[in-house]
Amino acid sequence: MTSPAGPPPTGSGDGEQQRLRLLAVTACPTGIAHTYMAAEKLAQAAESRGIDMKVETQGSIGAANVLDDNDVKHADGVIVAADKDVDLSRFAGKRVLTVGVAEGIRHPEQLIERVLSAPVHTEGGAPTAPAAGGGKERSVGYKALMNGVSYMIPFVVVGGLLIAMSLSIGGHTDPSGGLVIPKDSFWMDVNNIGVIGFTLMVPILSGYIAYAIGDRPALVPGMIGGWIANTGELYDSKAGAGFIGAIVTGFLAGYLVLWIKKVKVPKFAQPIMPIIVIPIVATTALGLFFIYVIGKPISWVFEHLTDWLSGMTGASAVVLGAILGLMIAFDMGGPVNKTAFLFGAGLIATGNQTVMGMCAAAIPVMPLGQGLATLIRKRLYTEQERETGFAALFMGCFGISEGAIPFAAARPAQVIPANMLGGAVAGAIAGVAGVEDAVPHGGPIVAVLGAVSGVPMFFVAVVIGSVVTALVTVALLDLSERGRRGEAVGEAGAAAGPEPALVGVGAGAPGGGEVVAERTVRAAEPVGAPASSEETVAPASAAAPAEEVGVGEVLSGYLTRQTVQVELGAGDKESAIRQMSELLARTGRVADVEELVACALRREAQGTTGLGDDIAIPHAKTDAVTEPVVGFARSAEGVEWGSLDGTKAKLVFMIAVPEAAAGDEHLRILALLSRKLMDVGFRERLLAASDADTLLGVLRDIG
Repeated sequence: MTSPAGPPPTGSGDGEQQRLRLLAVTACPTGIAHTYMAAEKLAQAAESRGIDMKVETQGSIGAANVLDDNDVKHADGVIVAADKDVDLSRFAGKRVLTVGVAEGIRHPEQLIERVLSAPVHTEGGAPTAPAAGGGKERSVGYKALMNGVSYMIPFVVVGGLLIAMSLSIGGHTDPSGGLVIPKDSFWMDVNNIGVIGFTLMVPILSGYIAYAIGDRPALVPGMIGGWIANTGELYDSKAGAGFIGAIVTGFLAGYLVLWIKKVKVPKFAQPIMPIIVIPIVATTALGLFFIYVIGKPISWVFEHLTDWLSGMTGASAVVLGAILGLMIAFDMGGPVNKTAFLFGAGLIATGNQTVMGMCAAAIPVMPLGQGLATLIRKRLYTEQERETGFAALFMGCFGISEGAIPFAAARPAQVIPANMLGGAVAGAIAGVAGVEDAVPHGGPIVAVLGAVSGVPMFFVAVVIGSVVTALVTVALLDLSERGRRGEAVGEAGAAAGPEPALVGVGAGAPGGGEVVAERTVRAAEPVGAPASSEETVAPASAAAPAEEVGVGEVLSGYLTRQTVQVELGAGDKESAIRQMSELLARTGRVADVEELVACALRREAQGTTGLGDDIAIPHAKTDAVTEPVVGFARSAEGVEWGSLDGTKAKLVFMIAVPEAAAGDEHLRILALLSRKLMDVGFRERLLAASDADTLLGVLRDIG
């Protein structure tokens, strides 16, 4: 056996050899099902070999059974089975094997053998980069972008809402200075705090994109690079590069740090590389590159766009308004946006207020449209995004276009075109109507405070532009999700689902981030854990229909005789989900079967709910159901579900809960299900049951 790195296996002092001690970390980005399945499989494999193992699970509801310093000190090796970034710095000096979460489910025995000869992790090493076969995980670039967006959102919300509050309560119109807040007032202090939040927003986005790629050494160059990108004065531009520049600097910083890490240095220099050398070299190189190489084109774009617009002042008001709206909506604070804004603001002094009127109508369209989209089709968004949508609506009312940046950064291909189309419509309508704005600011607030002439048409322009943005956003997100699932475009009722929840160190769990307390997962005491998803929620108290309560009650009445089927006739996953949805509809708790099917399929698009060992637990959170309901069906041939261990699903449980449901009852149900399903004897009894009544009798053992 290969001797593990770090402290060798300890003895009792009398020559007795202690059992091998291993640690593991399991994690998946879209839920907790595969996280806990991998943990269970690794623990079982270790127990069968007489090995002590402790497993830390990093699901979407938070980390559980966390490995402490004492665990690491006495460990002989560490297995990291994850499809998301895991900080490995605490494992320096230990043998660390990093693979995808699927490997933890499929080949736990092989991983235990391989970890004993795995490379020793060094101080300053990068986060995990899962091996091939890790399931349907997103690319490194996508996860890095989501990490940056996740950290940026609080800064956007806090900064934007404080600025909006200070403007609405403490501001007044001034022809020479737009919306003005008295300098020595309380509300100016509130405004300044909000401005600080907005100022930090772009560097935070850049820094945490870089961090997700290059780990801690990339954080400083990423943040400083983002600050440079947002500070146009550093490269002779009147406007910074905004959030688009931050995305560029974030990726440049991350990959630059990865490249520097590959450079071989003398052993004596290795300890200072991650804390001194890499940050200094990467920050200097990136900063100078942006100032002297990237910044010049940005400045050029700014100047030539201004000249081009100056030559259009005699053009049709419709054309000019549409162009200004497109520019305002494109980068929300970047050089293109600022060119249009400053062009309109500069013409106010000449007596031409119509150009600023076009800009003022377009400015709030992006945050209002994106906020409206989260209300129109809630199921396309995570809980965190829906909360950001409410904040965006508020910011839009005060002309703070940056409220839409989190949505544009997360889904640029869908959101930016929708923003631009809505902005163009709003600008064109304002141009045709001759709307004028006497102050260099935009949004409904300037009309309320009396700075706009033609107020009715101004609001018509804003409303129509916002609705266009919202509808186009929803349509493009639907098309994107269906395309990713490989589905043909059909009726709106079969809309694809949301993007995966924001991942990364700072991503909160939708639905309130509930934390499930888990027992220590050791080989000597294996435990099944909730096979859940971040989407599934059930209320703390939901009663079954009166006629079903009693001897036929399973899982607090959520699963009844009505929702048990002996034979599932479907031959594929989609057909199986449809049959299961129709089974649940027998209870009268399903208001829209088609929407329930669509919601469950959307969840499958994020990652399979096939858990292996012949088990699948599809689930949906949707207003298509009026009360929580659970169904069970059995398939003799098995349905191909994309399970990570390659088995077909013969035991299918389906869970459906209302979208408005809250609480952690769903986790209790899933915990009961998954723990019982880990029992081989229980699964065999389910497969052997001859009729529905016998099945229900077996299912009562769940609780």
